[in-house]
Amino acid sequence: MWQTELKMKKFSFLLIFSLLLFTACKKDYADATNTKTLQSSINDMTASLPTIKQIKFNEALYILKTFGVEADGDVAELKALGQLINGKKVPEILSMADQVAQKNGIEWASTAPPSLGEMNIFGDDKAKESDPNDVKASSLSILVNPTGDDGFGAPTAIQIVPRLVDNSGKPIAFTGAGLETTLEVYSNGVRLSTAKNLMQDNNFKGFNLKFSSIPAAKVVDNKIDITVSVKTTGKTFKMTKIGLDVNPSLLKVPVPQVVDSMAVEQDPAVIDPNNPGATVPGATTDPNATTPATVPATPKQPAADPKNVVSGFLNNVSSQNLKAAYSSASNPNWGSYESFSNPNSGFGSVKNVSVKNITSNLSNANAASVNATYDVTDKSGRTTSLKATFGLKNVNGEWKISSYKINP
Repeated sequence: MWQTELKMKKFSFLLIFSLLLFTACKKDYADATNTKTLQSSINDMTASLPTIKQIKFNEALYILKTFGVEADGDVAELKALGQLINGKKVPEILSMADQVAQKNGIEWASTAPPSLGEMNIFGDDKAKESDPNDVKASSLSILVNPTGDDGFGAPTAIQIVPRLVDNSGKPIAFTGAGLETTLEVYSNGVRLSTAKNLMQDNNFKGFNLKFSSIPAAKVVDNKIDITVSVKTTGKTFKMTKIGLDVNPSLLKVPVPQVVDSMAVEQDPAVIDPNNPGATVPGATTDPNATTPATVPATPKQPAADPKNVVSGFLNNVSSQNLKAAYSSASNPNWGSYESFSNPNSGFGSVKNVSVKNITSNLSNANAASVNATYDVTDKSGRTTSLKATFGLKNVNGEWKISSYKINP
């Protein structure tokens, strides 16, 4: 009898130990070592939550996978999601999803009731017994309307509104869904941008495509093409509109030149323009030496006024005499002449420069600083007001522009 009791106690101890071991192995954080550990850890975290919270947690993961990472395709998105949430616990993941939803204008909150149907980030798209995302439709239609006003009666954007419709073209009525909706923008076959949102019903407001977000250099003949896709549980609907007009004067054009550091390349005989009182360092004198130290020769003073050099530079850019403009500079940040004169990212994109004011900040035999205020009009007709500081250095008796900084 006592042997039977001993065996029962031993069995009970092993059972309790096994349960404790099983519980201890469950993870309360995302483990993105690989896809298998990610799915296992997410299952562990989900199982620890009440039913409603489980649904919201799955919705949060879907929000992050769809809108919180930059990747193409489900596999790449899942890998990027793992990197994003690795080591994070449920509250942190819910908070991250709230931020992403707010940033993308999605009507979702971790504290709200379930609203996106049954989400599964690991690709189970089979229809459930009750699945709000299993929307039955015949096709997709797209409404495109110009919006905004640039002050001259021209639009500043286009509103793109997709609708799921039946055989007669009438919008389908549905609610409580979370249909992944993607907008892709092209010109001449080249994709310019991609945007995503969630269609929760057929009152979906769509996408507001601002012309200022479209790179002018990639738009051909001032026209774009758009493709919209809507993913339901059973099918992905897609439609394309070709040859939509854009407002060329509002397209995204890069600033004529990137901001450079004000630091002027120096050798021991060059004075820092930010410290005009500094003396030119010479050779040190050895008190035990019998002959005096050699004093460096005074550099040749440029005859030209540094303000005139900057004025001439801006005039040459305005007239697109870029060879002359480039020859008046010795700025390593501007790179080669090809980079300097690039029609998309360099001074080649400038149509006109209207100088308002030029003043000298400091000047000595080796360095000078000049402030200039001017308006730059690019080749699409857009004008930008700039305040810039030009640093100049003495190169063999000539002022050369050695730095360029755009000020606030």
